[in-house]
Amino acid sequence: MSRKPLVPIEIFKKRRAKLASQFKGAALILTANPEFERNHDAGYEYRQDTNFFYMTGFEEPESVFVFRPGCKPETTLFVRKRDPLRETWDGFRFGPEGAKKEFEMDSTHEISQLSTILPDLLKEVGQVYYRLRKDAHWDQEIMKAIEENKKNEGRSGKGLLAIHDPSVVIGEARLIKSEEEKQWMRKAGEISANAHVEAMKFVRPGVNERHVQGVIYNSFYQQNSPRVGYNAIVASGANACVLHYIFNDQECKDGDLLLIDAGAEYNYYSGDITRTFPVNGKYTTAQKQVYEKVLYVQKAILKMIKPGVLFEELQNTTIDMLTNALIELKLLKGKKEDLIASKEFRKYYMHGVSHWLGMDVHDAGLYQVGGKSRALEPGMCFTVEPGLYIPADDATAPKEFRGIGIRIEDDIIVTEDGCEILTSKVPKEINEIEALMGCQAPPVR
Repeated sequence: MSRKPLVPIEIFKKRRAKLASQFKGAALILTANPEFERNHDAGYEYRQDTNFFYMTGFEEPESVFVFRPGCKPETTLFVRKRDPLRETWDGFRFGPEGAKKEFEMDSTHEISQLSTILPDLLKEVGQVYYRLRKDAHWDQEIMKAIEENKKNEGRSGKGLLAIHDPSVVIGEARLIKSEEEKQWMRKAGEISANAHVEAMKFVRPGVNERHVQGVIYNSFYQQNSPRVGYNAIVASGANACVLHYIFNDQECKDGDLLLIDAGAEYNYYSGDITRTFPVNGKYTTAQKQVYEKVLYVQKAILKMIKPGVLFEELQNTTIDMLTNALIELKLLKGKKEDLIASKEFRKYYMHGVSHWLGMDVHDAGLYQVGGKSRALEPGMCFTVEPGLYIPADDATAPKEFRGIGIRIEDDIIVTEDGCEILTSKVPKEINEIEALMGCQAPPVR
């Protein structure tokens, strides 16, 4: 048995070439994610560290990558050795020879040689880029190599190499998506959207939230997604007022809304969609009132998006419009300006309207540059997700609105003159949702 890299290696070589100037005269050291035990003799599903995969394409644990632009070797990868017994139990390993050939590294070694070889790799550099406190095991190994390098320098006065966090440098590179990344984002959005449509068709009174989660995950896998982008939120009734609801084990009841926040991963890129719809296929008058307010805001924010708009403008406009909605729904009383200044709106809207999206569902990239809000640029990818959440025990809210939680979320890529919506295949207009759900099965008895 053998395996091949997930995507063409040229993509990773281009990324390293693009970042070479940022790490000139330094060594970038990235470590693979550890494996975690779920329970005795059973591990959690493994996913490679995002930055490690972004720079190498290598998916195995117990690996270390060293990048030294301008030095020889420029790229060095430490990996697990081939082991027929372990491979019989756990599956194929590339080993140093396979890793060098398939991932086109200048140099590869067994991971057991890290402590011997890494100090020598640090001789030609003046600083190290490495994320401390992410993994205590690797912290110890990297610090040992840095101290060994100092010892080898003798009384030169150089001291220990300075250590910098590479997260911002790599995160900024990840923020603007390449053409290949846009295609993967579109695919992740398409897979996620199809799954949400299947869930809408399936839902009916009497099913369990977990049943719905199963439909979504099954659709992901049927469409060749290897894993979820994050744990799905399937929240019926007042559960939707819990932003990161995780239990997904309650009955979906006639007359309630169901909020689903779920996204599939494709080639390490994640979708992120939220829809809120009636369990029985028909919105009540009160549900429509709140839903239409949120949808109006979401569509307005989508129209705002274009290069040059400040990221904070999206949130400020969302707060302004949702506060208007809260006043109109009689959930808040007073002047809009006062309610915003005092943050009274946060009782019903407490999160941001957008976050970067990519290899991580809350992706890397700065929101502020030089202390000021960042301006949007073509190639940026993020979510648009306004919401209103009215707790079931809110005695100050009109009774008909209590327990209603609504969020509507789509994924977009900023274009030269606006944005491309990646998740538009999932209906969000009330009439479209009700028409789609007209084909649902009869209630569970």
